[in-house]
Amino acid sequence: MVLTVDVGNTNIVLSVYDHDIMLFSSRISTVSNKMEDEYAIDFLNILKLNDCTSQGFEGAIISTVVPQLKSTLKKAVERVFQCSVMVVSSELKTGLNICLTNPKSLGSDRICDAVAVKGLYSLPAVICDLGTATTISAIDKDANFLGGSIFLGVNSSLKTLSNVTAQLPHIDLRENCTEVIGKDTISAMHSGVIFGMASFMDGMAQRYKEVLGKDTILIATGGLSDLIVPHCKENFIINKNLVSEGLYMIFKMNT
Repeated sequence: MVLTVDVGNTNIVLSVYDHDIMLFSSRISTVSNKMEDEYAIDFLNILKLNDCTSQGFEGAIISTVVPQLKSTLKKAVERVFQCSVMVVSSELKTGLNICLTNPKSLGSDRICDAVAVKGLYSLPAVICDLGTATTISAIDKDANFLGGSIFLGVNSSLKTLSNVTAQLPHIDLRENCTEVIGKDTISAMHSGVIFGMASFMDGMAQRYKEVLGKDTILIATGGLSDLIVPHCKENFIINKNLVSEGLYMIFKMNT
């Protein structure tokens, strides 16, 4: 078995693979000041919850956008799973040519996204990752990672809106949003955030296609992708396990 650990700014996603099959995937909150022992306990509880043992793991791989947690999580995984732990960087084999001014600056989550898309779909492709930040990545037909865009995340935008505007409340985006023209404050906020992000994705997809070609595949991932994509006019494919899939592929390439 192989463990993949996707560390985002908001959540940590742990997935277990056995012979190319994902057995389960679980989420816990990212807490940057948590100790090694605390994360080890979290891992053990997740295993128990999913009727899985910590024995028999051939290895683990971590992607993190929270640098201060890299050492803590690596040690916690080693302690619980008793296996070697790989950490994603641009120096590992990925099958990509990272065409950035400084390839080492590319976030490991975006590397994993790109590797998964290369392995699962056709190229060229555009990846829109709706996480704490919204990132867009472009991969051309020759597997060159060309770069991308970084924008506010959906929840970050909503939180900022509520915090800096005294009369606007904090709202739950999972409530139904059907009207473009909101009839009250809450429905207007839903419209602005959800339809606004969908329009942003559509507009950026069109601009990226002008560079990459009309046959470009559009992939959406991240925790809120299933909330936003149904309101997009462009044909985005949703794959919420993209980072985990990419992690598993990178692990296989480097072992």
